[in-house]
Amino acid sequence: MTDVTTAGSRSLSGTGEAHSAPAKRARKRPGGRKLALYVALGILTILFISPLLYMTSTAFKTRPDAESIVPQWIPKTFTLDAWRTVLNDDANPVARWFFNSIMAATLQAILIVAVCSLAAYPLARMDFRGKKALFALIIATLFIPPIIMLIPNWVVVSELKWLDNLIAIIVPTAASAFGVFFLRQFFISLPRELEEAAYLDGANRWQIFWKVIVPLSKPALATLALLSFLSNWNDFLWPVYVLFSGEKQTLQSGLATLQSANSVRYDLLMTGALLASVPVLLLYLLAQRFIIEGVSRSGLKG
Repeated sequence: MTDVTTAGSRSLSGTGEAHSAPAKRARKRPGGRKLALYVALGILTILFISPLLYMTSTAFKTRPDAESIVPQWIPKTFTLDAWRTVLNDDANPVARWFFNSIMAATLQAILIVAVCSLAAYPLARMDFRGKKALFALIIATLFIPPIIMLIPNWVVVSELKWLDNLIAIIVPTAASAFGVFFLRQFFISLPRELEEAAYLDGANRWQIFWKVIVPLSKPALATLALLSFLSNWNDFLWPVYVLFSGEKQTLQSGLATLQSANSVRYDLLMTGALLASVPVLLLYLLAQRFIIEGVSRSGLKG
Protein backbone atom coordinates (compact mmCIF):
# COMPACT_ATOMS: atom_id res chain seq x y z
CA MET A 1 0.00 0.00 0.00
CA THR A 2 2.88 2.31 0.85
CA ASP A 3 4.58 1.60 -2.46
CA VAL A 4 1.37 2.35 -4.34
CA THR A 5 0.91 5.61 -2.47
CA THR A 6 4.51 6.62 -3.08
CA ALA A 7 4.26 5.79 -6.74
CA GLY A 8 1.02 7.76 -7.02
CA SER A 9 2.51 10.74 -5.31
CA ARG A 10 5.54 10.58 -7.60
CA SER A 11 3.33 10.37 -10.66
CA LEU A 12 1.25 13.33 -9.43
CA SER A 13 4.33 15.35 -8.62
CA GLY A 14 5.80 14.48 -12.00
CA THR A 15 2.59 15.55 -13.67
CA GLY A 16 2.56 18.76 -11.64
CA GLU A 17 6.13 19.52 -12.57
CA ALA A 18 5.35 18.77 -16.20
CA HIS A 19 2.47 21.25 -16.08
CA SER A 20 4.38 23.85 -14.05
CA ALA A 21 7.37 23.97 -16.41
CA PRO A 22 5.40 25.40 -19.38
CA ALA A 23 3.63 27.75 -16.99
CA LYS A 24 6.97 29.07 -15.74
CA ARG A 25 8.19 29.52 -19.30
CA ALA A 26 4.95 31.33 -20.15
CA ARG A 27 5.46 33.62 -17.20
CA LYS A 28 9.01 34.37 -18.28
CA ARG A 29 8.07 35.28 -21.84
CA PRO A 30 6.21 38.50 -20.99
CA GLY A 31 9.21 39.62 -18.95
CA GLY A 32 11.45 39.22 -21.99
CA ARG A 33 8.98 41.04 -24.18
CA LYS A 34 8.70 43.84 -21.64
CA LEU A 35 12.48 44.16 -21.52
CA ALA A 36 12.67 44.32 -25.31
CA LEU A 37 9.92 46.94 -25.30
CA TYR A 38 11.80 49.04 -22.76
CA VAL A 39 14.98 48.78 -24.80
CA ALA A 40 13.14 49.87 -27.97
CA LEU A 41 11.49 52.76 -26.14
CA GLY A 42 14.86 53.78 -24.69
CA ILE A 43 16.43 53.84 -28.15
CA LEU A 44 13.55 55.90 -29.56
CA THR A 45 13.80 58.29 -26.61
CA ILE A 46 17.50 58.83 -27.25
CA LEU A 47 16.82 59.44 -30.95
CA PHE A 48 14.11 61.97 -30.19
CA ILE A 49 15.97 63.93 -27.51
CA SER A 50 19.41 63.82 -29.14
CA PRO A 51 18.79 67.04 -31.19
CA LEU A 52 17.68 68.82 -28.03
CA LEU A 53 20.75 67.59 -26.15
CA TYR A 54 23.10 68.66 -28.94
CA MET A 55 21.39 72.05 -29.14
CA THR A 56 21.82 72.48 -25.39
CA SER A 57 25.48 71.50 -25.62
CA THR A 58 26.16 73.90 -28.49
CA ALA A 59 24.58 76.80 -26.60
CA PHE A 60 27.38 76.53 -24.01
CA LYS A 61 30.29 76.09 -26.43
CA THR A 62 32.82 78.58 -27.64
CA ARG A 63 32.43 79.81 -31.20
CA PRO A 64 35.27 77.64 -32.63
CA ASP A 65 33.89 74.53 -30.93
CA ALA A 66 30.37 75.27 -32.20
CA GLU A 67 31.68 75.64 -35.76
CA SER A 68 33.85 72.53 -35.58
CA ILE A 69 33.21 69.91 -38.27
CA VAL A 70 33.68 67.12 -35.76
CA PRO A 71 30.54 66.87 -33.55
CA GLN A 72 31.19 67.48 -29.85
CA TRP A 73 28.44 66.32 -27.52
CA ILE A 74 30.22 67.71 -24.46
CA PRO A 75 31.73 71.21 -24.69
CA LYS A 76 35.49 71.28 -24.35
CA THR A 77 35.21 74.68 -22.71
CA PHE A 78 31.99 75.55 -20.89
CA THR A 79 31.15 79.19 -21.51
CA LEU A 80 28.23 81.63 -21.31
CA ASP A 81 29.54 83.96 -24.01
CA ALA A 82 26.73 83.08 -26.42
CA TRP A 83 24.11 83.81 -23.75
CA ARG A 84 25.69 87.18 -22.92
CA THR A 85 25.81 88.10 -26.61
CA VAL A 86 22.22 87.07 -27.28
CA LEU A 87 20.71 88.72 -24.22
CA ASN A 88 22.72 91.95 -24.46
CA ASP A 89 22.57 92.60 -28.20
CA ASP A 90 20.85 95.95 -28.78
CA ALA A 91 20.37 95.25 -32.49
CA ASN A 92 18.63 91.94 -31.75
CA PRO A 93 16.84 92.24 -28.38
CA VAL A 94 16.16 88.55 -27.81
CA ALA A 95 15.04 89.11 -24.22
CA ARG A 96 12.40 91.57 -25.45
CA TRP A 97 11.27 89.11 -28.13
CA PHE A 98 10.95 86.42 -25.49
CA PHE A 99 8.78 88.66 -23.31
CA ASN A 100 6.62 89.61 -26.31
CA SER A 101 6.05 85.95 -27.17
CA ILE A 102 5.18 85.05 -23.58
CA MET A 103 2.69 87.90 -23.30
CA ALA A 104 1.07 87.32 -26.70
CA ALA A 105 0.77 83.55 -26.28
CA THR A 106 -0.59 83.83 -22.73
CA LEU A 107 -3.18 86.49 -23.55
CA GLN A 108 -4.36 84.64 -26.65
CA ALA A 109 -4.65 81.35 -24.74
CA ILE A 110 -6.84 83.05 -22.12
CA LEU A 111 -8.95 84.72 -24.81
CA ILE A 112 -9.42 81.50 -26.78
CA VAL A 113 -10.48 79.56 -23.67
CA ALA A 114 -13.02 82.26 -22.76
CA VAL A 115 -14.51 82.59 -26.26
CA CYS A 116 -14.58 78.89 -27.09
CA SER A 117 -16.06 77.81 -23.76
CA LEU A 118 -18.88 80.35 -24.08
CA ALA A 119 -19.55 79.18 -27.65
CA ALA A 120 -19.27 75.45 -26.93
CA TYR A 121 -21.63 75.34 -23.94
CA PRO A 122 -24.81 76.30 -25.86
CA LEU A 123 -23.89 73.90 -28.66
CA ALA A 124 -23.49 71.06 -26.16
CA ARG A 125 -26.26 71.72 -23.60
CA MET A 126 -28.89 74.06 -25.03
CA ASP A 127 -31.54 73.45 -27.68
CA PHE A 128 -32.25 76.21 -30.17
CA ARG A 129 -33.21 76.48 -33.81
CA GLY A 130 -30.33 76.03 -36.24
CA LYS A 131 -27.93 74.54 -33.69
CA LYS A 132 -26.84 71.65 -35.92
CA ALA A 133 -26.40 73.91 -38.94
CA LEU A 134 -24.36 76.38 -36.89
CA PHE A 135 -22.13 73.62 -35.54
CA ALA A 136 -21.67 72.19 -39.05
CA LEU A 137 -20.67 75.65 -40.29
CA ILE A 138 -18.09 75.98 -37.51
CA ILE A 139 -16.65 72.54 -38.31
CA ALA A 140 -16.54 73.41 -42.02
CA THR A 141 -14.14 76.27 -41.31
CA LEU A 142 -11.59 73.68 -40.15
CA PHE A 143 -11.20 72.59 -43.77
CA ILE A 144 -10.12 76.08 -44.89
CA PRO A 145 -6.32 76.32 -45.15
CA PRO A 146 -5.10 79.05 -42.77
CA ILE A 147 -2.91 80.59 -45.47
CA ILE A 148 -6.07 81.61 -47.37
CA MET A 149 -7.08 83.88 -44.49
CA LEU A 150 -3.73 85.69 -44.44
CA ILE A 151 -4.70 88.60 -46.70
CA PRO A 152 -8.25 89.09 -45.33
CA ASN A 153 -6.93 89.11 -41.77
CA TRP A 154 -4.18 91.55 -42.74
CA VAL A 155 -6.75 93.91 -44.27
CA VAL A 156 -8.90 93.77 -41.13
CA VAL A 157 -5.91 94.39 -38.87
CA SER A 158 -4.78 97.25 -41.07
CA GLU A 159 -8.22 98.90 -41.02
CA LEU A 160 -8.28 98.62 -37.22
CA LYS A 161 -4.84 100.30 -36.99
CA TRP A 162 -3.37 97.26 -35.23
CA LEU A 163 -0.32 96.81 -37.44
CA ASP A 164 3.01 96.67 -35.59
CA ASN A 165 1.18 95.97 -32.34
CA LEU A 166 1.02 92.75 -30.33
CA ILE A 167 -2.76 92.91 -30.38
CA ALA A 168 -2.52 91.95 -34.06
CA ILE A 169 -1.26 88.48 -33.14
CA ILE A 170 -3.62 88.03 -30.19
CA VAL A 171 -7.15 88.89 -31.33
CA PRO A 172 -7.60 87.75 -34.99
CA THR A 173 -7.40 84.00 -34.26
CA ALA A 174 -9.15 84.07 -30.88
CA ALA A 175 -12.31 82.45 -32.33
CA SER A 176 -10.94 78.94 -32.73
CA ALA A 177 -13.20 76.42 -34.49
CA PHE A 178 -11.10 73.58 -33.12
CA GLY A 179 -11.47 74.96 -29.60
CA VAL A 180 -15.26 75.09 -29.94
CA PHE A 181 -15.37 71.52 -31.23
CA PHE A 182 -12.97 70.26 -28.58
CA LEU A 183 -14.83 71.81 -25.64
CA ARG A 184 -18.24 70.81 -27.02
CA GLN A 185 -17.16 67.18 -27.08
CA PHE A 186 -15.98 67.45 -23.49
CA PHE A 187 -19.13 69.21 -22.27
CA ILE A 188 -21.28 66.49 -23.83
CA SER A 189 -19.45 63.85 -21.78
CA LEU A 190 -20.38 65.52 -18.48
CA PRO A 191 -23.44 64.06 -16.67
CA ARG A 192 -26.61 66.12 -17.05
CA GLU A 193 -27.74 65.19 -13.54
CA LEU A 194 -25.34 67.76 -12.09
CA GLU A 195 -26.92 70.55 -14.12
CA GLU A 196 -30.42 69.39 -13.23
CA ALA A 197 -29.55 69.38 -9.53
CA ALA A 198 -28.15 72.91 -9.80
CA TYR A 199 -31.26 74.03 -11.70
CA LEU A 200 -33.51 72.63 -8.97
CA ASP A 201 -31.48 74.60 -6.43
CA GLY A 202 -32.37 77.79 -8.28
CA ALA A 203 -29.25 78.32 -10.40
CA ASN A 204 -29.62 80.05 -13.76
CA ARG A 205 -27.76 79.16 -16.97
CA TRP A 206 -24.78 81.38 -16.24
CA GLN A 207 -24.41 80.04 -12.68
CA ILE A 208 -24.64 76.46 -13.94
CA PHE A 209 -21.96 77.17 -16.54
CA TRP A 210 -19.62 79.05 -14.20
CA LYS A 211 -20.04 77.02 -11.00
CA VAL A 212 -20.71 73.52 -12.36
CA ILE A 213 -19.42 73.11 -15.91
CA VAL A 214 -16.22 75.17 -15.70
CA PRO A 215 -14.84 73.48 -12.52
CA LEU A 216 -15.53 70.04 -14.01
CA SER A 217 -13.87 71.02 -17.30
CA LYS A 218 -10.46 72.01 -15.95
CA PRO A 219 -8.61 69.23 -17.85
CA ALA A 220 -10.16 70.24 -21.18
CA LEU A 221 -9.69 73.96 -20.53
CA ALA A 222 -6.05 73.42 -19.54
CA THR A 223 -5.45 71.32 -22.65
CA LEU A 224 -6.99 73.92 -24.95
CA ALA A 225 -5.02 76.69 -23.23
CA LEU A 226 -1.78 74.79 -23.72
CA LEU A 227 -2.49 74.01 -27.39
CA SER A 228 -3.42 77.66 -28.00
CA PHE A 229 -0.27 78.85 -26.25
CA LEU A 230 1.92 76.57 -28.36
CA SER A 231 0.17 77.57 -31.58
CA ASN A 232 0.82 81.25 -30.92
CA TRP A 233 4.31 80.61 -29.57
CA ASN A 234 5.38 78.69 -32.69
CA ASP A 235 3.68 81.01 -35.20
CA PHE A 236 6.18 82.53 -37.60
CA LEU A 237 4.43 83.69 -40.78
CA TRP A 238 1.72 85.96 -39.32
CA PRO A 239 4.03 87.98 -37.01
CA VAL A 240 6.38 88.59 -39.95
CA TYR A 241 3.53 90.25 -41.88
CA VAL A 242 2.08 92.41 -39.10
CA LEU A 243 5.06 93.27 -36.86
CA PHE A 244 7.75 95.56 -38.26
CA SER A 245 9.67 97.17 -35.40
CA GLY A 246 12.60 95.31 -33.89
CA GLU A 247 11.24 95.67 -30.35
CA LYS A 248 7.76 94.43 -31.35
CA GLN A 249 8.95 91.13 -32.85
CA THR A 250 8.13 87.78 -31.29
CA LEU A 251 10.82 85.22 -30.60
CA GLN A 252 10.13 83.02 -33.64
CA SER A 253 10.18 85.85 -36.18
CA GLY A 254 13.07 87.51 -34.36
CA LEU A 255 15.20 84.37 -34.48
CA ALA A 256 14.95 84.48 -38.28
CA THR A 257 16.52 87.95 -38.11
CA LEU A 258 19.16 86.63 -35.75
CA GLN A 259 19.94 83.84 -38.20
CA SER A 260 20.34 86.18 -41.15
CA ALA A 261 22.52 88.52 -39.09
CA ASN A 262 24.67 85.68 -37.71
CA SER A 263 24.52 83.00 -40.38
CA VAL A 264 27.60 81.16 -39.12
CA ARG A 265 27.24 81.81 -35.39
CA TYR A 266 25.80 78.43 -34.49
CA ASP A 267 26.38 79.06 -30.81
CA LEU A 268 24.08 82.10 -30.96
CA LEU A 269 21.47 80.30 -33.04
CA MET A 270 21.36 77.32 -30.70
CA THR A 271 21.12 79.64 -27.70
CA GLY A 272 18.08 81.35 -29.19
CA ALA A 273 16.51 78.01 -30.14
CA LEU A 274 17.08 76.65 -26.63
CA LEU A 275 15.51 79.77 -25.15
CA ALA A 276 12.45 79.20 -27.36
CA SER A 277 12.20 75.54 -26.33
CA VAL A 278 12.29 75.97 -22.56
CA PRO A 279 8.71 77.29 -22.03
CA VAL A 280 7.26 74.57 -24.25
CA LEU A 281 9.03 71.78 -22.38
CA LEU A 282 8.06 73.19 -18.99
CA LEU A 283 4.40 73.50 -20.01
CA TYR A 284 4.29 69.92 -21.23
CA LEU A 285 5.83 68.64 -18.01
CA LEU A 286 3.42 70.62 -15.85
CA ALA A 287 0.25 69.98 -17.86
CA GLN A 288 0.67 66.46 -19.26
CA ARG A 289 -1.83 64.99 -16.79
CA PHE A 290 -4.49 67.49 -17.85
CA ILE A 291 -3.72 66.89 -21.52
CA ILE A 292 -4.18 63.12 -21.25
CA GLU A 293 -7.40 63.44 -19.27
CA GLY A 294 -8.82 66.20 -21.43
CA VAL A 295 -8.12 64.47 -24.74
CA SER A 296 -9.34 61.07 -23.53
CA ARG A 297 -12.63 62.41 -22.21
CA SER A 298 -13.34 64.70 -25.14
CA GLY A 299 -13.93 61.78 -27.50
CA LEU A 300 -16.43 59.80 -25.41
CA LYS A 301 -19.52 60.99 -27.25
CA GLY A 302 -20.24 62.45 -30.64
